[in-house]
Amino acid sequence: MPGTRRESLSLALTGSGGTGMISAGELLLRACARIGLYGLQTRSVGPQIRGGESAALLRIAHYPVEAHDDAFHVLFAADWQNFERFAGEITLADDVVVITDEAATDIPRVVRAHAADIRHLPLHAIAREHKARINMVGLGLLGHLLRLTEEELADIIHWFFTRKGRQQFIEPSIAAMRAGFALAEPMLEEVPSLRTTPDAARAQAKAGRRWLISGNQAVATGFLQAGGRFVAGYPITPATDMLEWLAARLPQLGGQLVQAEDELAAINMVLGASYGGIPAMTATSGPGFSLMAEGIGLGVMAEIPALIVDVQRIGPSTGIPTKSEQGDLQLALCGTHGDAPHLVIAPDCINDAIRTTAWALHLAEKLQCPAVLLSDQKLGQMLSVIDAPEGMPPWKAERETVAACETGDYRRFALTDSGISPVALPGAKGCMHTIDGLEHDEAALPSSKVEDHAAQLEKRWRKLQQMEEWPEEEMRHWADCIGTGEVCIITFGSSAGPAREAIRLAADMGLHARHISMRLLFPPQKKRLHKLLEGVKRLIVVEQTHSGQFLHYLKAHYELPEVVISCRRPGPKPITPQQVLRALREACTVDAKLTERVCT
Repeated sequence: MPGTRRESLSLALTGSGGTGMISAGELLLRACARIGLYGLQTRSVGPQIRGGESAALLRIAHYPVEAHDDAFHVLFAADWQNFERFAGEITLADDVVVITDEAATDIPRVVRAHAADIRHLPLHAIAREHKARINMVGLGLLGHLLRLTEEELADIIHWFFTRKGRQQFIEPSIAAMRAGFALAEPMLEEVPSLRTTPDAARAQAKAGRRWLISGNQAVATGFLQAGGRFVAGYPITPATDMLEWLAARLPQLGGQLVQAEDELAAINMVLGASYGGIPAMTATSGPGFSLMAEGIGLGVMAEIPALIVDVQRIGPSTGIPTKSEQGDLQLALCGTHGDAPHLVIAPDCINDAIRTTAWALHLAEKLQCPAVLLSDQKLGQMLSVIDAPEGMPPWKAERETVAACETGDYRRFALTDSGISPVALPGAKGCMHTIDGLEHDEAALPSSKVEDHAAQLEKRWRKLQQMEEWPEEEMRHWADCIGTGEVCIITFGSSAGPAREAIRLAADMGLHARHISMRLLFPPQKKRLHKLLEGVKRLIVVEQTHSGQFLHYLKAHYELPEVVISCRRPGPKPITPQQVLRALREACTVDAKLTERVCT
C-alpha cells in the first residue's frame, strides 16, 4: 500500500557500469548508519573487468539485519542497460515504486508487467546541469525518502570526495544531490518509507557505537586482532579487497603482505612464514583454493599452522566470479590428496567473522595444522552496519614451542597422547630437523615404513579428534543454538542470517523452532551436535547449493532426526528469510518419514 511506513525498507539501485550505483548505495548506507539505523548492502556486478551491469542492493532497518528481505520496495534505475542479467536477483514487491529517467523507453518487460508505479523524472538532465554524476541525484532523492536531511547527505559527500582527494567534485555533487532531494518532496507520502528514526538510535550512532564494515574486512580484523602478521596472496574475485585492506594495515603493526606470482607460491610463502613462527594467512576463492591443495597437504604432513580463507563464488571452473554460493564445502573438507585432516571453520555473519577468524587462527596454532575458513561472496563483500564489538576476541595465535633440547634427541613428530608434538622454531639449540612433504618417523627423518606411516597418520587424526573431548569452555564457539521446539533449522556460513530472521518471524506467528549455526565443520563434533538435537523430530537443512552438499556432509558424519527437509537454492539469488519460513511452516505440518525433501 503506497505510503506504508515500515521497520525495514529494501532498495535496489541499478545501472550500467560507470553510473556509480554501488558508490551511491555505500554513501546512503553510511549516512543511515550515522543517524542510528542498521542496514546492509550487497552488490551484483557482471564478470567484466570494466563496464557491464551493476546493482547496489540495500536493506535499511531499525534493528540489525543479516539478510535481504524477500522483495525490494524501491527500484532506482539510472538506465536499463543489461538489466536482464540480474533481474532474477531483484524480486519486486507488490507495491514497488520504480524511479527512472524521463526519457527511458526501454523499461524491461518484467518491470513493466509487475510495477504499477513507475516515476519518470529528469535524472540525467539534472546531472548534466550540475556537471555531476547521476548517482548523486539518486543519493539525494533516496536519502530524502529515508528521512535523511540535506545536511547529513552533504556531509557524507564531503567526506567521500575528501577521502579520495577529489575536492573539485564536492560542490557539483552536493548541488546535484540537493536537486535530487527536491525531486523526492512530492513523493514522500506516496512511496514506502521507514518509520521515524528513534532519538535513542541517533544518539547511540553519534556516540560511535556503530561500525560500517564488510565481511572481508571483518575476517582481516579478526586475523590482526589474534596476532596474525604475515599474508601472501594472489588477486582473485571476491577475495582481493581483503588483501587490499590488509596491505595498508599490516605494515603499521610490524607485519607484511606479499603479492605472490600465483596461488601455489602464496600458500608456500604462508607455510614458510609460519614455520618461522609468524602467524600467517592467505585469502583466495575456489579456483585459487584448488591450486593450493598440494600446499595445504604439505601443511598437514609437516604440521605447520596456516589460515586459508576461501571466499566462495559460483563454480565450477571460472563459473560466475562475482556471485555467491556455498559450493566449495566438499572441496574444503576433502580437497587434498591422501588422508589429510585439517580444520574447516565457517563464520556465520559479519560480526561473527571477527571472532571466528581469531578462533580459527588460534586453533591452527594450537593444533599445528592448516585451518580453512569458509566465507563467500555474499558475506565477504556485503557491507553492513553492526554494533561495535564488545572488546577483543579472547583467542590469540599462540604456539607452544621448545626453546632448546640439551640432549640433542629432539623428536619433532613425537607420538604424544594428544597428537600434538613439541615444536621448535628454526635456530633452537639442539633441535635441528628436516621438514618436507615426505612421510617421516618421530625424528622427522623420511621413512616409507609401514609402522611409521600408520603411526603418523593416527597421530595427525588424533590431535583433531581430541577436540570432541575438550571442555565446553574451550569449545563454546563451535556452534550457536537459539530457540526451542521439535523443529530445528541447521545452517553454516552466511545461510545463518536468513534462518535467524525466519525463527523470529515464526515466533511472531506462534511457531517455535530451534536454529543451530555450525562454525566448526571439521573435525565433526558428534556428541555435541547430538546434544543440541535432543528432542528434535524434524530437521531443516538450509544452504546455498544446488546438490545439497551440507545435507550430505551431515548425513555422512551425524545421526539425524527421522524427518529431514532440504531447503536449498543455488546462487546467485540469495536465500531469504521468507524462503526459510516457508520451509519451517511445512516442517511443522509434515507427518510422513522423509529421507530428503527439497524446498527451493
